[in-house]
This record gives sequence, C-alpha cells and structure tokens, in this order.
Amino acid sequence: MFTGIVQGCGLVAEVLPGDGVTTLIIELPDTSGLMRGASVAINGACLTATDILEGRVAFDVIPETLQRTTLGGLRVGHNVNVERSLKMGDELGGHLLSGHVMCTAEVTSFDREGDGAVCQLSLPDEMMKFVMEKGYIGVHGCSLTIGRVEGPSFSLHLIPETLALTNLGDLVPGSAVNIEIDTMTQTIVNTVERMMMNEVNQ
Repeated sequence: MFTGIVQGCGLVAEVLPGDGVTTLIIELPDTSGLMRGASVAINGACLTATDILEGRVAFDVIPETLQRTTLGGLRVGHNVNVERSLKMGDELGGHLLSGHVMCTAEVTSFDREGDGAVCQLSLPDEMMKFVMEKGYIGVHGCSLTIGRVEGPSFSLHLIPETLALTNLGDLVPGSAVNIEIDTMTQTIVNTVERMMMNEVNQ
C-alpha cells in the first residue's frame, strides 16, 4: 500500500526490452533499506524491485502494465514520481493507494498561477462517475484533491510543494498521466449502482 505522498523524483537510466518483460533501470532518490522484492510506486504504478546496485534499481514490467499505464512511454532521462511502500506506524498523509493504475487521463490545459498551477484533465466517460469535487484521486502516484468537475474533465490545483517534489510540473497539454481512483469512492459508487439496478429489475 501507498499514501500518495511522493518522496521525490527518480531518473530513468535505462530501458531494456526483453522477452515478455521490459526492465526499467531507475536512479532512486533514496535506496536506504530497500531490498529485492520490495514494492515501489513509479508514477503511481506498483512495481517490484528486482535488483539494486549503487542507487539504481531494476524493475521488470509486463506488457499489460506497459499498455494500461504511461510506463510504456518512458525513455532514458525521464523523471518519475517515486514512493516507497507504506510501513506499519507510518503517518498517512495522503489517502491509501494500491498502486494499481485504473486508466490514464489526458492533460487538456496546464496554467501557472503564481508559484502554483491549475491542471485540467480529461478522463474516459466510464471513469468520470468516480470523480467528485473535493474527492481524492491518485495522479501519477500523487494524492490530490479534485477541484471543479465539468463534463468529462476535472481540475487540480497544484501547490508549489507538489510542483517542487514531483514531475507534475513537467506536464503540458497532451501529456498522459496514470490515474488511480480512491477505493472508498469506487466501492460506494459501484454499490449504489448495483442497488439501483436491483430496484429497477424487481
């Protein structure tokens, strides 16, 4: 599990296509205590560390993950958001995330406002039912509060701290970001839908 509080950015050092998997070699901001087999969220996607050497960590990524997330578009030199897995007793500063990306969203606008920014994102229609003003959402692994919701899109207000610690400041119109819907929101919406469907069918 993760909190959506990104601990810093990593740098993609190598992308190694293989037989059935692609291996990403990423320079992490901190590898202290990290062991092989540990879970690390990379741009919000939960990956397993398969090798660690001098600050560089290898992650094997299967084709489904490459297709469902933005990880398939990573190239050498790209910055990625990094969060180590939640430990018992750690402060939960964001909201619980599993690292299971549900879809990607497209950035339709990105406007700097002083030291902060406002980002507008467009989601597939079937996912918008989970997006509510002042609700939580995971964007590239960052726990963020949803702003205004309009049709198939919603806005995010990014504070200077978020822009400084993550790669969200690199976004431009047309960028794709990984999305994880808040589990509680998803459960409530799906339950209400099933109840309404049962009432209709009775």
